[in-house]
Amino acid sequence: MAVRPRPKIRALLIDISGTLMIGSTPTQEAVQALAELRRSKFPFRFCSNTSKESTSVLQKRMLDAGFDVQTGESQELWTSLKAVRSLIRSRGLKRPYFLLSESAKDECISGGLYDHSAPYDAVIVGLAPALFDYDHLNSAFRILVGEHDSQKRCGEDPKASIPLIALHKARYLESSGHGLVLGPGPFVTALENATEREAEVLGKPSKAFFQTVIESLDCEGYDPEGCIAVIGDDIRTDLGGGAIDLCLWRILVKTGKYRAGDECREGVHPPDEVCDSFADFVDKLLSTHVAECSKE
Repeated sequence: MAVRPRPKIRALLIDISGTLMIGSTPTQEAVQALAELRRSKFPFRFCSNTSKESTSVLQKRMLDAGFDVQTGESQELWTSLKAVRSLIRSRGLKRPYFLLSESAKDECISGGLYDHSAPYDAVIVGLAPALFDYDHLNSAFRILVGEHDSQKRCGEDPKASIPLIALHKARYLESSGHGLVLGPGPFVTALENATEREAEVLGKPSKAFFQTVIESLDCEGYDPEGCIAVIGDDIRTDLGGGAIDLCLWRILVKTGKYRAGDECREGVHPPDEVCDSFADFVDKLLSTHVAECSKE
């Protein structure tokens, strides 16, 4: 893989699962690296597709692992669940059918808008291993094609208007102590195939997700000079799609789900940089950052 010189980096978008942590265990020296990044006042945002748990549970897990993170409704942590909650409100959805964990589902409907008497009006899929069985997937299918009992009772034809919404389409994930395990992607693809429609992806690597996070940096008046970088362990989900369209500097780390040769697999857009770990990249980044600041 040809190596290009790294441009000036003005801010960093950081994946969590597989990059900062595997399960609840930090990757090597990641806690110290993040602390150094914060001490240097280098702008960053966490960008997570985590959908197996709520944002508050994720925040607590990061704190318990030793990471210095803001809590509550923070502009620092962006998740696909936040994107789902925003979409439910903006589209006025009354009763989505969720293939999500209970804590993730509760976050999505925290505004109290869920109407149990209404017909299902969307299918929303995240990482919910306990729900990826025939009965639940068949219910999702029947809702999408307008054959569910709740829709028949309302007397309307919903077939063309029921959206299939995916928090992300990662094909597999790294599970602590278990290696690679299936992600939600194959189950979303099964529903796409059965219903002949394409899922709307709200999290990474959608361009809209990355744009929203970048706008939060721009709103805080950070230096507009230079390039936004994104770092992750998944060449497709963390570093594909919108990351390429927006010309982000893309760093692949050799932790988490990374396997030898991922950066040059057929059909993927090679990363701009490959590092052993998050800590390895931060060390290189801050060394360059200090040198650049001393010249100004």
